[in-house]
Amino acid sequence: MSSVQDALYNWLTIKIVAEARPYDEAAQETYMFFHNMLLEDYQLKHVTVEKKEDMYFVTYEKEGEKKSTRFPLELIDCFLDQMNREPEKYK
Repeated sequence: MSSVQDALYNWLTIKIVAEARPYDEAAQETYMFFHNMLLEDYQLKHVTVEKKEDMYFVTYEKEGEKKSTRFPLELIDCFLDQMNREPEKYK
């Protein structure tokens, strides 16, 4: 099993893609898969994202305790950037 940090990274990466590509069924399904994983497997609640300058800040609650983590924009946005550079590969 991966860590909460890994799960949040995957969830946030596909969340950004799904929001940018609302018509993309695969992105929407993958987002829901990772969203449900956070809720069911990791028991996270109240997951929120805030974008500030060069970071994404993710806050969540686990076992009644509020926690947070952050990810550099370029780390999270790289997959969407690649999709935008080579759209023919991601139809």
